Parts: sequence; structure tokens; C-alpha cells
Amino acid sequence: MDITGTASASADTTVPQSPPSTRKLTTILSIDGGGIRGLIPATIIAFLESKLQASAISFFYIQSSELDGPDARITDYFDIIAGTSTGALLTSLLAAPDEKNQPLFDARMLISFYLDNGPKIFPAKKAGGHLTVAKLLGAVRGPKYEGALLHDKMRTLMRDLKVADTVTNVVVPAFDAKCLQPVIFNTYEAKHEPIKNAYLSDICICTTMAPTNFRAQFLTITDHDSGQSREYHLVDGSITAKNPTIAAMSVLIKEVLRRNPDFNPGRHDCTDYRNYLIISVGTGSNKQRAEKYTAPQRAKRGLLQLLYNGGFTPIIDIFSHASTDMDDCLKGNTLEENIATRENMESLMRIGRELLKKPVARVNIETGVYEPVDGEGTNEEALARFAKILSEERKLRQRNLNS
Repeated sequence: MDITGTASASADTTVPQSPPSTRKLTTILSIDGGGIRGLIPATIIAFLESKLQASAISFFYIQSSELDGPDARITDYFDIIAGTSTGALLTSLLAAPDEKNQPLFDARMLISFYLDNGPKIFPAKKAGGHLTVAKLLGAVRGPKYEGALLHDKMRTLMRDLKVADTVTNVVVPAFDAKCLQPVIFNTYEAKHEPIKNAYLSDICICTTMAPTNFRAQFLTITDHDSGQSREYHLVDGSITAKNPTIAAMSVLIKEVLRRNPDFNPGRHDCTDYRNYLIISVGTGSNKQRAEKYTAPQRAKRGLLQLLYNGGFTPIIDIFSHASTDMDDCLKGNTLEENIATRENMESLMRIGRELLKKPVARVNIETGVYEPVDGEGTNEEALARFAKILSEERKLRQRNLNS
């Protein structure tokens, strides 16, 4: 499978997402990072899009109720799509426009992207040989992959598209390693501040540059009208926001405070969280590995063991997973972000499908354990309910806008 072709729009979907000022809800889709584990949210998002489409489409053998027709796209329903690391790749693929300003790709193509390109982006290392001091130091000091293929692929797909061109608003966190400051690329600012209007392909690369996997990226954006330019020295967006929902909410509140007319406070109270519909899709957790890092064990290990131990990077794992609250559904190779064998990718897709069948659960904030919620049904049933709400919200906006 290859991620080619464009999405044709039907009469029902040619109208872009109406501004939030005409709405009842503000809608946000948030996609976590996780390397090749992006296949899990890709699977779930493709299912959600199928529920917004037509009964003629059967996805994973689950019959979809008819809502908005086969040309409905995820971006038709969300005011903001936010993504960190691999979530930023998914965000950009979903929000990139074609020549008619319609979404360039449908959600099922996200799966094709990983299947086609994962093994090239994360090539398998040759087995054999003893673990020498040189290999150990190399694993600690340098990134595992060059990242050139990922950059070339995204440039081919995204062409000269910039953040301001997206069909709905995107929010993509990154981290400037030189300034030690978070950087949040977003459509709102990109439309008004040229030095923040980066190429989509560039921000995809910058936000996926996990220090242990890829090299940091240098980026310069120039405003040719004013002559101003800004340099960025960027690494993985997970350092800024492991859960990009936080970044999306901060951008949204900033726009309200700036009195962006799309967020008319007379119609919408940004402090009332009943006015938000947020769907946050993760890539699974690493709790099995985290349980190895007990306090007594840490006290017995030196600096090198904190940096690299048995193929793991304990201190980096602790920081990068500190804000993760995903259900513990991964084990073995599926825990890893960079094992892109066909077998592992199929396992990740299967996990995504199995998650849809699981009962809705909420985290117990005292224990961190997810517990099933009585009466809520399965995750696929919950997504079907969300699809209906999203469809009704979009129709309401269009009626309000027309009147």
C-alpha cells in the first residue's frame, strides 16, 4: 500500500469547518507520540472517521451507521488537531490540503504510511557480535538513526505546504535545545507571524527528533517582507508536552485572550470545560519497564547505568514517560518505539483493534490504574457516540453560519 491520491469531497463536505463562534462545543483531537506505535492511534482514528461516513463502509468488520457520507474527513469536525512526535506526523497528514483546499489524505492512509515507511525509517540493526565498550558508549552518546529518509518522505508528501495552509488548526509542540524553551507551532500564530509559519515537513521532522533516536534539527524561518528571521534548534516535542492536549488548550486560551473573533466570549465561556469535546488518543504505556526503576535499585546504580542499562535508557525513559497516563496494554516488542518489523506492526494494529473492543475505563488518580466504567459500553461504542455528537455539532455550525 502506498499513501497516494487525494480525497474528493461530496456536496455535504465541501464546506470547511465553521468557526468556533458559531458553535456549541470546541472540538479538539489530540494524538500522543510513540514512534512506530503511532499505528495504534492511526487505527483508532481511522475507525472514528469510518463512523462519520456511510453505512456502505465496513471497517474492521464493524458496520458503520450512516452520518455524513463516504467523503467525510476527520478535519471536518475538529477545531484543533494537536500532535507530539509521531502524533505530529499524523496531525500533518490529516490536515494537509490538496489544490482544492480539501484534506489531502483520509485516515485509513495513515496506516499505509506506517506500513510502507516504518521499516525504512527504523531499519533493523544487524544481529551478532559482543557488547563492547565502544558499542555501549555509542548507544549512550549518539542517536540510533539518521532520519534522512523520514525528512525526504515528508517533504515529498507535504511539498511546500506551511502551517498556515492547514485545512483545520494544528498545534505541534517542539523544544528548542539552544534556548531551553518550548516552541509550539500552530496555525493561529502562523497566519499572523511569518517567522512562525514553518513548512509542515520541517515541523514534522523537528518534533519527532527523540534524542536517543534522531539528531536535533536546525531550522531558520525568514519573513521576506520584513527581513526578520528566527533560528530554531529543535528536538522531540514530547519534552514540551507528552500529552499535546495541554499545548492545544494553552493555544486556544491564548486566542480567547487575544479576542480572536472565532472565539466569541459572548457565545462561549472558555473556562467552562463542559463546552469542550476532547478526544485524546495515545500510543500505549511503558509501565512494565517503569516498574524496574525502583528507588532502592536507583540508589545502587551509577551514572552510566542510569544512562544505559540492558538496552534501556532509564533516566531518559523516566523523564519522557513522567506525564503518560495510558492503559498498560503493551508488552515485548510493542513497547518499543522503533521496531518496525511487519510482525510488530501487525501486532500494534491488532492492539488498536482490541482497544476498540475493551470497555470504557477511567484512571484512578490514586493508583494510576484504569478501571472500567459501568454503563459506558466499549471504546468503539463510545467513539460511535462521539461521532454522532461531532456530526450534530458540525451541522449546527453550518445552520448558524447560514443564518
